[in-house]
Amino acid sequence: MADNAHSLKLDILPEQIRQPITLFAEGLRTGLGDNLQSITVVGSSLTQDYKPGRSDINTVLVLNRFSLDCLNTIAGMAKPMSKKKVSVPLLMTPAYIERSLDVFGVEFLDFQLTHRTILGSDPFLQIRFEKRNVRLQCERELKAMLIRLRQGYVAAAAKKKMVRDIIIAAAKGLAPVLRAMLWLKDTDRPAETEPTFNKAATEFSVRMDPLITAGNWRHEKVRLQEAEVRNAFESTYTAIEQLAIAVDKLEV
Repeated sequence: MADNAHSLKLDILPEQIRQPITLFAEGLRTGLGDNLQSITVVGSSLTQDYKPGRSDINTVLVLNRFSLDCLNTIAGMAKPMSKKKVSVPLLMTPAYIERSLDVFGVEFLDFQLTHRTILGSDPFLQIRFEKRNVRLQCERELKAMLIRLRQGYVAAAAKKKMVRDIIIAAAKGLAPVLRAMLWLKDTDRPAETEPTFNKAATEFSVRMDPLITAGNWRHEKVRLQEAEVRNAFESTYTAIEQLAIAVDKLEV
């Protein structure tokens, strides 16, 4: 393993996630050895969105090569790490990253925006994206959300708790797409969810308040009336539909 890969750069992490990440990273170094190129923490645990004990801590591991042994090593760590809210890591190789920028631009843009590489070289520092590929993925993601909303509502038989969960999932999945759409317009991208929704509301003239509210439901015990759930569903569907039209019209 390269010299710069031996020491953990924990001081660049928020203090509240250092202990679980330290345990996770030490286990990875021991179990994966020279196959481990880098460990990068990504996402909300690095932002004001993070809620200790409730939010997941997400990571990306870059490996020299995939093997069943390395998968078994990580699988053996999954249960104890899940208790500390460390999610199963995303596993990549340098070649995989290079060959995937045209199809996973939304995700990689989000990683590039909010990440801290605590072991090895930063895998997201130098990557670049084609706007036409990102625009196409945004459109595809939004239209897929509309399909899931329709199918989910029918499958839920309009039961309010199940419909609420469908709306929450849509709100959670929308933030990275909105940040990618803001990137397409060459405007600043907030790292936190609510500022992202507010910025997108202004840039694309779409009412995002219902989605902000739905996003907050994840961390609140709220009792909703059936009319509230129906209105939230209709507002969510309308907003995503308008965003799909907006990204379809974007010239890149």
